[in-house]
Amino acid sequence: PVRSLAAFEQSEYADDWRDLMRLFLVRRTRSFIQENYAQTDPATKRKFLVFNDGRRSYFPARLPRTVKFLIDDERTGDPYALLYADDVVETINSLNLPRYGLGNYIAKTLRERPTPAEAKQLDNLSHAGKRLMGFCRTNLFKRLESGGPAFIQSIERHILRNYVFLHAIEEGLDLPLGTQDADLLDARTNDEDEDALLPETAEENEGATPMLDEIRVALRSEDEFRKRASQVYGQYAGPMRRRFKWLRPTLFNANLKRDLLADARGLSTVLVKCGTWDAGKDAKLAALLDLLTRQHGGEKVLVFTQFADTVRYLSEQLQARGVQAMQGVTGDSADPTELAWRFSPVSNNKRERIRPDDELRVLVATDVLSEGQNLQDAAIVVNYDLPWAIIRLIQRAGRVDRIGQQADTIYCYSFLPAEGVERLIRLRERVRQRLQQNAEVVGTDEAFFEDELTETAKIAFEDLYNEKAGVLDGEADSEVDLASQAYQIWKNAIDANPRLRGIIEKLPDVIFSTRAHRGSVAAPEGVLLYMRTSEGNDALAWVNRRGENVTQSQLAILRAAACSSDTAAIARPPEQHDLVKKGVEHIIEEETRNTGGQLGAPSGARRRTYERLKQFVDKTKDTLLPPSPELYNALEEIYKYPLQETAKDTLNRQLRSGITDDQLAELVINLRADNRLCQVQELAEPQEPQIICSLGLFDDGT
Repeated sequence: PVRSLAAFEQSEYADDWRDLMRLFLVRRTRSFIQENYAQTDPATKRKFLVFNDGRRSYFPARLPRTVKFLIDDERTGDPYALLYADDVVETINSLNLPRYGLGNYIAKTLRERPTPAEAKQLDNLSHAGKRLMGFCRTNLFKRLESGGPAFIQSIERHILRNYVFLHAIEEGLDLPLGTQDADLLDARTNDEDEDALLPETAEENEGATPMLDEIRVALRSEDEFRKRASQVYGQYAGPMRRRFKWLRPTLFNANLKRDLLADARGLSTVLVKCGTWDAGKDAKLAALLDLLTRQHGGEKVLVFTQFADTVRYLSEQLQARGVQAMQGVTGDSADPTELAWRFSPVSNNKRERIRPDDELRVLVATDVLSEGQNLQDAAIVVNYDLPWAIIRLIQRAGRVDRIGQQADTIYCYSFLPAEGVERLIRLRERVRQRLQQNAEVVGTDEAFFEDELTETAKIAFEDLYNEKAGVLDGEADSEVDLASQAYQIWKNAIDANPRLRGIIEKLPDVIFSTRAHRGSVAAPEGVLLYMRTSEGNDALAWVNRRGENVTQSQLAILRAAACSSDTAAIARPPEQHDLVKKGVEHIIEEETRNTGGQLGAPSGARRRTYERLKQFVDKTKDTLLPPSPELYNALEEIYKYPLQETAKDTLNRQLRSGITDDQLAELVINLRADNRLCQVQELAEPQEPQIICSLGLFDDGT
């Protein structure tokens, strides 16, 4: 069934996901629970929940703390000052990143036509556009913020992969295509460096931890890079061949070689400037070591970083400096959950299974442990690097702020430059500006992913730096689902006055009232409307006195309606019902736009198939081979009736695989002939939209 969880799992389209999430998703924040369900201890003023057995579960305070490390621009050889220098930032910003935008280098004229398999791969490259380039560029800056070793490793790998491509082009060999999947470049879902697919970390060496010595920069010359690239290509084309897709270099234009070489030489200047990373001069590492050994030497500490390379570096260096009972966890770890149990045996009910000698005091992890784990044996969280979405910090704190936490206070440390956060804000802003420039000048969709650097994000940075309480609690209500908000309003009202239940449930539909409202630019006079649409969806609207939408936020409309039960009604102005009509029209227009009208959502198989075939019919109807009557009948059927589930799956799969118009027409005709195309039945007349109630908000003149 289309509205089942099974259908949700199979769908790849956001419109379907959004619709099902509306039916199934419940989100309630920590602040929401505290405000509506927690009690307050009169002695300590702390919030707590009461379990069925009478035990109390207190909410600990989340206190942000800053770990400051020095970036000394004046000191010769300061590694972080070298990395954060303007010329390094500009080099990354000016990269062409051709391996991530290969679709922009496809030759316009070819001596030899591509094979069908090659044509399909080229088409996939074209669809990728330059979005992957945005992911790659932003990831380089994220690795720069994470730490010098992760950044330098990534730079060296990137240069070497470029020379592997150059080797193939110059020798007339097939190009080994890496990922064109944005998920593998997204640090939210993958903690490994995509360019790390080198023989040092190949499958045959799985289980070995890549030591820094293997990838430490030795100021290699271009000749040395080229020699190494030739060896790597031999590995790619031999034991690792099945890991790649392959294309002839003659399918691409000369600009590909030019940009690969320009990027490799530009990044080589960064390596020469930074030199070999000296952990002994790493002020950030030294600050972490002080935190783990002096400030919290006997306590459990959970350290988060975005990248597996940083986890490996910290694990190696901390163990070498005598930190005991510590482990690193990445997405590539054999059993992250087992390590979580060793770190937090009590909260996972594993005390009898985990021997004292195996228990961990320090766990260094990527965000593979930031969700879905009980780690509340600890009360100290360290953010070694800052995610580019503040919500990640809140999720990390949530790993230890769970039921069963015994500490009164959870300390959340964040590493920030000692001179302030302006350097990080400026760096991220320059990345965003560069991506915007690319979009405006080249017309690409190179994307800056995760949070835009809004004023809100800047304020959050400043609050972290200044250790402002509450910054890690999250928004009070913005993440709570609307159904929970509405239910809580109802529950709080009838708990306070049980008589309201009988009164409100007996009210007729299309009821209205008017109350006094002190208008402002942000909250103007007008009408609030609650209605049920013809599709059976509940919707709220707020229009001002000119009939214009005030906001699309359903939560903002609920808040605007709030008043006490003894609030007096005022006289209804003559235009109130006309404004209700405007609100109805806005809701219907919005629903039509979101659902896509007759043919459904723009991303759905039905709409895409119909539009493809309609264009095909228009293009071929006056040719020597006009469309068959069967195709016209199939088109009419698709327009009138919804697709069967099997047809939807088949068409989605074929549309993704690049089916031609001729093949699509033949497929649709065959599906219809087998009675497998549409659910042909006379659909019931859609129900009329139904106004439940409305509330006028007007100045009463007082």
